[in-house]
Amino acid sequence: MFPMNMIFFLILTLTTVSAQDADFTYNGFGAAKLRLDGIAEITPNGLLRLTDTRLLAKGHAFYPSPLRFRNSTTGKALSFSTSFIFAIVPKYPDLFGHGLAFVLAHSVDLSYALPSQYLGLFNANNSDSSNQIVAIEFDTNMNPEFGDIDNNHVGIDVSSPRSINSSHAAYFTNDNGAGFKNLSLVSGKPIQAWIEYSHMDGLLNVTLAPIDIPKPVVPCLSSNVNLSSLISDDMYVGFSSSVGNFITCHYILGWSFKLNGRVPALDFSRLPSLPHTPSKSSLESWKIGLLIILSILLLLIIIIGIIFLVKRESKFREVFEDWELEYGPQRFCYKDLFLATMGFKDQQLLGAGGFGRVYKGVLPKTDIQVAVKQVSHESRQGISEFIAEIVSIGRLRHRNLAQLLGYCRRKGELLLVYEFMTNGSLDKFLFNQPKLMLSWGRRFHIIKGVASALYYLHEGWEKVVVHRDIKASNILLDDQMNGRVGDFGLARLYDHGTDPQTTHVVGTLGYLAPELSKTGKATTSTDVFAFGGFLLEVACGRRPIEIRASEEDVVLVDKVLKYWKAGTILEAGDPNLGNEYIVEEMEMVLKLGLLCSHPNSNSRPPMRLVMRILERDAPLPEISEDGWNAEISAMAEGGFDNIGMSDGSLLNMFACSASTTESALLTGR
Repeated sequence: MFPMNMIFFLILTLTTVSAQDADFTYNGFGAAKLRLDGIAEITPNGLLRLTDTRLLAKGHAFYPSPLRFRNSTTGKALSFSTSFIFAIVPKYPDLFGHGLAFVLAHSVDLSYALPSQYLGLFNANNSDSSNQIVAIEFDTNMNPEFGDIDNNHVGIDVSSPRSINSSHAAYFTNDNGAGFKNLSLVSGKPIQAWIEYSHMDGLLNVTLAPIDIPKPVVPCLSSNVNLSSLISDDMYVGFSSSVGNFITCHYILGWSFKLNGRVPALDFSRLPSLPHTPSKSSLESWKIGLLIILSILLLLIIIIGIIFLVKRESKFREVFEDWELEYGPQRFCYKDLFLATMGFKDQQLLGAGGFGRVYKGVLPKTDIQVAVKQVSHESRQGISEFIAEIVSIGRLRHRNLAQLLGYCRRKGELLLVYEFMTNGSLDKFLFNQPKLMLSWGRRFHIIKGVASALYYLHEGWEKVVVHRDIKASNILLDDQMNGRVGDFGLARLYDHGTDPQTTHVVGTLGYLAPELSKTGKATTSTDVFAFGGFLLEVACGRRPIEIRASEEDVVLVDKVLKYWKAGTILEAGDPNLGNEYIVEEMEMVLKLGLLCSHPNSNSRPPMRLVMRILERDAPLPEISEDGWNAEISAMAEGGFDNIGMSDGSLLNMFACSASTTESALLTGR
């Protein structure tokens, strides 16, 4: 019988021999049992994919068990040879990273390692691990901090991303003595690599070649490396790869390995295919074709541009149109408005309507807050609306008008720049349970301001300006809560003493005078009608038309008439005010709202008279229906003495026209 120590020696000897003769070949990895981690995976067709379309990631693939790399008797590293075929496929031809490496590692725990330039093997100081690593890197990025020679090289790394020796990626050819030929690692095509180590002379050789070229006789990189002092007895063998901020796929198509012998050749016919990508030649052809097309287009644009400029220069000395020279206020640079509104982002949006979108902005050079209206491209009025607003507001000056600071025209874009109104529009303080309830004193102050502005538009300027869209949402409030009339997109102008032209019936439901549907003429009297609706909505705290209200309360003016008829007109006031209002002022505003909303245009007071009534320089007229037109005309001329007043007679006049008013209010767009 053998002694026990002899049996143990024989077992150890057999194990060592088995390890020293270890070899394997994978012609594709469909049935391979590899250790995978990170984002490495084996695809259904047998490709070993170390990285995919994810960014800042790493992938590892190792032979499942460690191999004995040192002679247990002499302690010297064993010879080995390996061959594999890899492909690096970037999404974009000029943006890629960071390569792959063939690795000998004492441990497959690489959790401490970083992606990007660290290839999934190392980290910034490499102090987190005592792992022994020898790697042959195929690096596609130049990292000066590691002393890289270029962005297409082969290097030998020993427990550090700084190579102890490196060489440009190339292969040797004997064709007519041509010597080395450049080989792009990121070509997207399969490349074969051979790595061989001889324990006799400590020489480590790395050879590269395209897949259709036999193994060159001269290696790409040859270096003396004493592996005996750099590795442990048992080492894992495999691959590592990483990516940074650019999508790059790293593939291994096949792999063979042998200790103490020549590695067997791979069977190309059994290798899996790479995913289809456009060939470099087709990409180059596409680039050349695109360059030619762009060159032709550029030449045509230059020719057309020259012709256009020559013609334009001969017709206009400046780039401004005639109306801009005559009426235009300051013209802003589009870039300044783009920067002021943060690129017209939604977070700067103040509101939107049929005429366009309004953005809050801060002018970059002056830090002035502005409101920038971006006129809708789909507007059927388009440039005509834009010019109307420029012409009408551009030269108007009144403390109760929203001031137009300037404008901008860029290609088809139309932009108007206003002074910024800190408190927005009046309607948000009246409806939908506002956070801040306006007091009666503030409301009355706003009413008088709007009336003053309308009087200026109708009589105080060199032309008659008909606003055509007076309503609470178009009354803006500054930081002192003063009312400012804004949005002149529908305004029309005509000379004093002339007859206004017929135009499209435009405006807002509930503010349109009944005669508009017959004549199509916007006049100062139609503005007064809208002002009447405005007076009632401010006093009552509800819109002129409430579709969701009960049938008898849909039209606000009819509801106020009903209270008038009952002798309780004050009950029409905004219930949110409670009793916090001046009775005489509330009654005056409600009656004046009815007066301005009269269905007969000749019976509405002009804004001159409205101003005198609000300032209490003139009483509210209360006369019989028969004498209404004559006496209202006399009062407009200044005759207000000793006019009789009777609630009943005024009520009779309105009662007979209530149904007419309702139908008129429901007309419009």
